[in-house]
Amino acid sequence: MVTILALAAAVLYGTADFLGGVASRRARVFAVLALTVPAGALVVVLVALIGEAAGLGGLGHGGLHAPASAWGWAAASGVCGTMGLAAFYAGFAAAPLSVVAPVAALVSAVLPVTVAIADGERPGASVVAGGLICLVAIVLVSAQPAQREKSQHREGEESGGRPVNSGRLLAVGYGVAAGVGFGLFFLFLKNAGQSGVLWPVAISRSAGTVVALGIALATRTRPWPRGGGAVVGIALISGTIDAAANVCYVLATRAGLFGLAVVITSLYPGMTVLLARLVLGERMRWLQRTGLLLAAVGVVLVTA
Repeated sequence: MVTILALAAAVLYGTADFLGGVASRRARVFAVLALTVPAGALVVVLVALIGEAAGLGGLGHGGLHAPASAWGWAAASGVCGTMGLAAFYAGFAAAPLSVVAPVAALVSAVLPVTVAIADGERPGASVVAGGLICLVAIVLVSAQPAQREKSQHREGEESGGRPVNSGRLLAVGYGVAAGVGFGLFFLFLKNAGQSGVLWPVAISRSAGTVVALGIALATRTRPWPRGGGAVVGIALISGTIDAAANVCYVLATRAGLFGLAVVITSLYPGMTVLLARLVLGERMRWLQRTGLLLAAVGVVLVTA
């Protein structure tokens, strides 16, 4: 069950990222962020309220009566996740994409897995092998064309500077920052999810909304782009799907090994790449194709 739920979370996260990326091509990334996070928060809060009224307790054994620590973990996850997204987007704007994405993906998976092992999780040999293969797949699938890096290199030659090396170091820094944010999000939301499902996600998204709107305000970004009705619609759908992914992820962490849930969920870039190929006609690099193949092998191993 944990594999199915984690795969569902990966598919939904990847779809949300794809739609967010499409919206970001037509509007400033922080404007998209200020739309997607609140949209997901609104949907989950409404569903949680309905669940509470129906006596479901937020689809868990805590609901609104969960301990304060659970609310704290949920809020912390929302803050960390949104800050991770901000670092991710900022990295794309200032550093080579081909470095930022794989570093962020790897760190976001390794950090919570390390915590899970430290907490005493001891998966079987096939699960370990499959998990390691999935970690390699995450990096390969996240690999992007290095066109920005080549462009920076040409600009450096013209100016006599050394932007490539500094650009790579900057990219690693942004990637690590984003990965830590995402990794802490996974870890904190798992802790919050021990007392329920919907309310932890709702609190997480609400806290992330405060951060997203704060970033938009600090950067003087209009949350509602001029003439961007289509962009707004895509961003709102992206936020709703992302919130659904959060719910699937929490359910996955409650169904089995936390480390396994994180690794499989972290395969979400594969869905983004597939959608870009199918919908936008973008070409897949051989590294990405290899990553998708390894991801399939890894999932089979951890399931077996």
